[in-house]
Amino acid sequence: MQLHGLIHTFPTQIKLFIAAFVVVLSVGYFTGLLFVRNTESVSPDGIENNYLGNEDEVEVTVMKFEKGEREMLTIIHTHILSMSFIFFLMGGLVAITSLPKKLKGFLMIEPFISVLVTFGGIYFMWKGMHWLKYIIMISGVLMTVVYIISAGGVLLQLFQKKAVN
Repeated sequence: MQLHGLIHTFPTQIKLFIAAFVVVLSVGYFTGLLFVRNTESVSPDGIENNYLGNEDEVEVTVMKFEKGEREMLTIIHTHILSMSFIFFLMGGLVAITSLPKKLKGFLMIEPFISVLVTFGGIYFMWKGMHWLKYIIMISGVLMTVVYIISAGGVLLQLFQKKAVN
């Protein structure tokens, strides 16, 4: 079965269905990023404060307390499961595009690595490996860049008339 370029052969209704899914999924994904921004977790120190608290700091605008073990496990569990599904579905859509095969392979596999590095890093940072805040930020940014490229690539491919090899 040939998957490469299959997206170009779909009927218009299926293409619109996939486009609607990618758009709504993207709204959800970027709403999550707005939440991260709202919690001031867009910098290494903000990431650390969000999970470890900032009670020791002298001047803070918003007091944050260290998360407990149950809360940490819930955050990590729900994010790893939900993001695995997001990237599984997006990867399936990327697989049927006519994007270059090496790019497709990267876009399909890298997000799973970033999910483990990001949320595993959050857990180990919470356990005391504070330097991981930098790795968490880099992997989170990489995960988002890959999502944007994947979603954009799928949307562009949906309305491209001819498969490009």
